Amino acid sequence: MLKDLSFQSLFMGCLTAFVGFASSFAVILQGLKAVGATDFQAASGLMALSVAMGLCAIILSVATRMPISMAWSTPGGALLATTGVIEGGFPAAVGGFVVCAILIIIAGLFRPLGRAVASIPAPLANAMLSGVIIGLCYAPIKAIGFNAALGLPIILAWIVVGAFRRLFAVPAALAAFVLVMIFGVDIPAGALDSVAQSLTPPMEWVTPTFSLHAVVSIALPLFIVTMASQNIPGIAVLKVNHYDPQPGPLFAASGFFSLLSTPFGGHAVNLAAITAAMCAGEDAHPDPKRRYWSAIIAGIGYIIFGLLAGGVTAFVALAPPILIQAVAGLALVGAFAGSAVAAFKEPETREAAAITFLITASGLSFGGVSGAFWGLIGGGLMMALQRVVKRG
Repeated sequence: MLKDLSFQSLFMGCLTAFVGFASSFAVILQGLKAVGATDFQAASGLMALSVAMGLCAIILSVATRMPISMAWSTPGGALLATTGVIEGGFPAAVGGFVVCAILIIIAGLFRPLGRAVASIPAPLANAMLSGVIIGLCYAPIKAIGFNAALGLPIILAWIVVGAFRRLFAVPAALAAFVLVMIFGVDIPAGALDSVAQSLTPPMEWVTPTFSLHAVVSIALPLFIVTMASQNIPGIAVLKVNHYDPQPGPLFAASGFFSLLSTPFGGHAVNLAAITAAMCAGEDAHPDPKRRYWSAIIAGIGYIIFGLLAGGVTAFVALAPPILIQAVAGLALVGAFAGSAVAAFKEPETREAAAITFLITASGLSFGGVSGAFWGLIGGGLMMALQRVVKRG
């Protein structure tokens, strides 16, 4: 096995871990705090997710000899950011995370459920995702309105670097955020000492509580968005690169590691999509049989970043919230554009997708249930009605 390790795989694995963590950790922190997590609980959740997806990537890649890249559910984090605190607070949200993880395991082991998720009309799934994401995508513009001297450097770094290499656009925005924090934000004396003290791995047990409200508002939308926008595309990326994994065991494994992370605040672990292309492509190694090492190295990198999550979270907490929201929004621009195009591509499903998008993007809850769930229901009913009328 060691004979398959190469410098290319080592470099690509390190790059994957950096891009995967740096480009979206802000979304995860924002989402966990939105559903009631304290700063320390959010740091614990970030650590749990990073360590869980690192371990899962290492185990699956060693077992299959394929570059099985894992990630946290970034769309799921965006979903949580729009859900808000539910009745029962963060423990109830964690109960929703537990139910979601169990559903992912069942989807992997019980084929009919997996097929049912895969059969959700793609326009509706993409419309729901774009509706969930759009709220955070406004944050970069709001950051300029808050303070142009602080918000503009972050956006300009993203634009300029992205024009040359899209892959490094969000890390550049994150670097600009750090510089803005150092030179533009008035940090109280002694605050950085607390950041240094936070370098010990954060870990807080959250005993989950269960309610129907949490299942409908968090578990079901999180399960759908994680499967439809992460797990299923993750399998597609591997197949495009000439790998043929069995989806069921991979889904079940991602659900199992999600379940392990939930008591510490983690919401969902899943197959990677964007970073999967980095580990599975030719840049990782000319020989497809040796690329699995890139996913292993990425997994090790995720574990290391996860253990430093306390310091990362403590530093971010010193910034005006709108600035880290701006970084999170920039990280989701590509996902929003892709999902919006896919949602409204086909004329015959455009109205149904529009209903799903508008209800979801409204951010309103009906009967205590989040708009993401009702958006999917509304779009589905519209699509069904159109089909009945067409047959008639």
